[in-house]
Amino acid sequence: MTQQAYLVFDIGTGNARVAVTDIHGQILAIERADIAYQRDPLYPDACSFVPEILWEQIIGLTRTVLSAVTDARIAGITSTSQRQGIVLIDGQGQPYLGLPNIDNRGREWEAAAGDHQRIYQQTGRTPSALFSGMKLVGLRERRRAQYDVMSRFTSISDWVTYQLSGILVYEPSQASETLLYDVAQADWSLDMCSNFGIDLSTLPPLVPSGTVLGTLTEEIAVQLGLSSTVPVIVGGGDTQLAMASTGAKPGDMVIVSGTTTPIAKVTADYISDPNSVAWINAHTWPGQWLVETNPGITGLNYQRLKSIFYPNESYAVMEQEIGELGDSECVSALGAYLSSEKNARVQGGFLFDAPISDQLSRAHFVRAALYEIAFSVKVNFEQLMQVTPLDNPVIRACGGGLQSRLLAQTLANLLGREIRIAKGYEQASVAGAVALCNTALGYTADADEYSFTSFRPEYNTALEQDYQQWRQTQLFFASQKQALAAEVSAADRHG
Repeated sequence: MTQQAYLVFDIGTGNARVAVTDIHGQILAIERADIAYQRDPLYPDACSFVPEILWEQIIGLTRTVLSAVTDARIAGITSTSQRQGIVLIDGQGQPYLGLPNIDNRGREWEAAAGDHQRIYQQTGRTPSALFSGMKLVGLRERRRAQYDVMSRFTSISDWVTYQLSGILVYEPSQASETLLYDVAQADWSLDMCSNFGIDLSTLPPLVPSGTVLGTLTEEIAVQLGLSSTVPVIVGGGDTQLAMASTGAKPGDMVIVSGTTTPIAKVTADYISDPNSVAWINAHTWPGQWLVETNPGITGLNYQRLKSIFYPNESYAVMEQEIGELGDSECVSALGAYLSSEKNARVQGGFLFDAPISDQLSRAHFVRAALYEIAFSVKVNFEQLMQVTPLDNPVIRACGGGLQSRLLAQTLANLLGREIRIAKGYEQASVAGAVALCNTALGYTADADEYSFTSFRPEYNTALEQDYQQWRQTQLFFASQKQALAAEVSAADRHG
């Protein structure tokens, strides 16, 4: 019997995923491929991708998942992606350059970006190389020929729906990341376009998440073996859709454990942070916002350490070894706390007693990184609580990082709140995209609000001591960085 299904594109930082799901969120088939990035020698820290190459990968993944599911009828298609990433489109409508969230080519021009407080009041964030407006500034300053080719640009998820439907838009949760969008007024900001020197004509029309944008083009329908009548639905930012998958409503707080670890509260009213620490984002649900703090790169560090220390073992083996450890033999400082800039390149490392103890093992290094994720979440949670307090004793959580039960329990212990992880948390952005499609197309899925795993806080004296030691370690590395900078500055002054 043929079942209704959705085709969901999820373009993350490290890889692109294509999934076929049923309307209840069950994944029927999923495929992924790594995204190839190219470094740019004209900047200290810049990278890009070739849209044509990535699209060929996406088409290949799509054919594979569709061939694996023969008893499903694709009822709708949508996309989600990393935030802050953009794709540039030339005057002939051809995408020619992709700038991912990890591209920091705009960093050298941050200080000259204008009145930071004025920018924050309109955009809900202070100017940083992380955000796509600054990427464009950096491109214009040092790659003028590439910049001048640009006729339009859009988010990566909206680029996917453009490729599918031929209709170019910008969805508000993604537009929040441009520094060109007035988050309170829910519209492009003429003031910010002028401030950053970006022509308003390069900005596509804003279209809300969940809008049926159109249908597949004939060309794409033939390539994929689908009907050209299949609706293409406007998606949104991966964090927003991941949060939506948890069923979070205004007043709820969600931790999304992935490459970074956003901690965000859903609100029904626009809230501004007088200290300009929290980001204020449009949500994918109309009339809602997210107030967010984010320690930056976290889960990616953990993944890379696994590939170094446990290249041939599963996460389960690694977690088992970590669970058998006694005292902490080392502490990590991997960047999550060392800089307020989320993509900053900083020097860090591990601190341990010398001479090296015979008790020090590979599991100690990985546990230190895992603890750093939890500790940095605690710091950012406390910052968020200063902006918008949380009355709910439950924090919802999702994301692939929570496959680590140790991380989930550590978060509960540190935050003193129940951590509630819903079914489908591993592919939360995909699950949120399914809910979006159901709303757009009027389908009703089985709701199982009680299908979750709960981690309740347990007082742990050793963990609190480890947290304080971690804080001291961050200060140690930060002081070393400052001392080195002072040394270099003095040497430069004296020739």
